[in-house]
Amino acid sequence: MTTETLAAYSLLAVYSAAAVYVLAFIASVVDLSRRSSDALATQPAASASAASSGSGTTVLAPPAPPSAAPPRSSRVARIAFALTVLGFAVHVLGLVLRGIAASRTPWANMFEFAVTGTAVIVGVYLAVNIFRNVRFLGAYITGLVALLLMLATMNVYVDVVPLPPALQSGWLVIHVFVATLGTGFFALGAGLSIAQLLQARREAGATGMRFLRGFPASDALENLAYRVNVIGFAFWTFTLIAGAIWAEHAWGRYWGWDTKEVWTFIIWVVYAGYIHARATRGWRGNPSAWLAIVGFSAVLFNFTVVNLFFKGLHAYSGLE
Repeated sequence: MTTETLAAYSLLAVYSAAAVYVLAFIASVVDLSRRSSDALATQPAASASAASSGSGTTVLAPPAPPSAAPPRSSRVARIAFALTVLGFAVHVLGLVLRGIAASRTPWANMFEFAVTGTAVIVGVYLAVNIFRNVRFLGAYITGLVALLLMLATMNVYVDVVPLPPALQSGWLVIHVFVATLGTGFFALGAGLSIAQLLQARREAGATGMRFLRGFPASDALENLAYRVNVIGFAFWTFTLIAGAIWAEHAWGRYWGWDTKEVWTFIIWVVYAGYIHARATRGWRGNPSAWLAIVGFSAVLFNFTVVNLFFKGLHAYSGLE
């Protein structure tokens, strides 16, 4: 096959993966809706009506506490997870075809990094599910990845082109792939932190969030988010160090206050602050969750706004 044919098949696979992720997102949302309906249907009569005392006082039952573990998956939840696995397989196929077409690792520009990064996000989600059931984040993961893939294919797609001289290095494989691993763990950590904030509100007595039925308690979500973000921070630390070494080989200096370098360091500082604050008694709970969400927002800002609107030595990471 020619390079153009392989690139076309790769793009088709990426489009197909996005479509499958959309189906998985819909199934996940349906499952969350089912959880909400089931919680309302199984609510004891005493919690919906009033318990009357001898003086006629009306006492409303408090909201049910979250379960220690998610209930047994429904059929639609299993379909959603199966679709996610199928989408990931097609997604990886698109990456492989792009790499064969380019005869190199497929993450040399913004489009390729987007396709690789989103694949890693789904891969991290699926891998973590081997050790801990986090399928309740299915709607968040598939929705985020489908959106990013569609934006990438519509706005930053570029044809297969030769590598710029600065990228013709083995550090391209190491530095960029480890950065995508860090991004994948940060994305999962942000999802857990969002779930933590919602669950904390529910535990405080907020109504209208019955879809959280079966989610772990907020403190369990916080602990899991912390572990995931620590792993992401370790990868990001390596990314920062490897980037400096690569910069010395490519440009003759370890650090030059390039916009991309500065934002990579800002992200590192945010997550270092998060880890330190999480270890400090006063920064547990909602404050630490918000800090984790701010950190992932900075990652997205670094990938989108910085790449598109700030020029520097990393301009090749944007549109070619």
